[in-house]
Amino acid sequence: MEDILKKDLSSGKVIVLLGPRQSGKTTIIRHLLTDQKAVFLNFDVDSEKQRFTAASTLDPDSAMTAFGNPEFLVIDEAQRLPDSLKIVKGWHDSGVKPVILLLGSSAIEISGRAAESLAGRNIKRILPPLTFPEIVLSRPWAAGFDSGTIASKFAPQIDSLLLSCMAYGHYPESVLSSEKREYLLNLSSDVIWKDLLQLGLVRTPDSIRRMLVLLAHQTGSEVSINELSTASGLARNTVEKYLVILEQAFIVFRLPAFSSNPRKEISKSRKIYFWDTGIRNALLNQFSEDPFRPDIGALWENWVVSEFAKRNLISGQTENLYFWRSNAGSEVDLVVSRDNRLSAYEIKWNRRKRPGRAFTEKYGAPVKVIHRSNPLFMPDE
Repeated sequence: MEDILKKDLSSGKVIVLLGPRQSGKTTIIRHLLTDQKAVFLNFDVDSEKQRFTAASTLDPDSAMTAFGNPEFLVIDEAQRLPDSLKIVKGWHDSGVKPVILLLGSSAIEISGRAAESLAGRNIKRILPPLTFPEIVLSRPWAAGFDSGTIASKFAPQIDSLLLSCMAYGHYPESVLSSEKREYLLNLSSDVIWKDLLQLGLVRTPDSIRRMLVLLAHQTGSEVSINELSTASGLARNTVEKYLVILEQAFIVFRLPAFSSNPRKEISKSRKIYFWDTGIRNALLNQFSEDPFRPDIGALWENWVVSEFAKRNLISGQTENLYFWRSNAGSEVDLVVSRDNRLSAYEIKWNRRKRPGRAFTEKYGAPVKVIHRSNPLFMPDE
């Protein structure tokens, strides 16, 4: 992602960097701008929001002078001030010198407004939580080795790290913290309170938390809107609204059913996964690293699918991800489509019998198995 962002910084466009709260957006930008003249404003801080608002009353050049004429102007948690996009558009169109970066933990208020206000003027990137290879390569024992050597030489260390990552997720602070449980419990509350309640998107925290807990229990299963509505006590249209909000807040994502007829996909059911298994476990308050925990199969499936989804985001969403189920009941956990080429995967915690041939016979793509012994598995290029 750093190389991609470096290129973006010289594009002459406004950079919109989105991602979950505390996924490392500010850290990576500060690192890239270490030796540059940059001004950082955080709209979670009222005084910095007021500084921006005061500058917006000036002409563009005077506004930049008020900021000290930086080379880069970085606005963090930009969704806290919806009018900021209109102001940034005016500054950009006037030809001000600084490269402007908008960082946000919610696509709800930024993404749509950016598309409207900054059409043709912005580059949008999404920074998910860390991928497993990034975490592995940060370990001292992995330094200087390629992925193949690491996988063969450090299998016990990788397995231990895998169990920790499945339990506590991939947020940078969670990986580093000695108080992982407390951090994740606080973070899961912050996401609901700060990103959903303060934006006025949810009336009460209990309702959406109740739905999130239901989704956490149903990880890896097909989700019925009607069942969610009945179990949560929420109206069907409210459930659908909340699902969209949770996706735009980078908490969950949907995996649609694969079909050779795209029209049929619209009416088919979805599976819903969490971007980070640590958040999922925090909702259930279950952080066991036991490889025999009752939900290990569902947790492993969520972890693997989210790894594919994160890498797809980083690469610019070059792939489409699905699951597959035939009318006869045959299943494939993950189908990856890229340029009309299919790859299919069964996700199993332990080695088991070979997958069925129904998908291969119908679509001509072999089904590979992803299991615990190979967590550094990389999709075919």
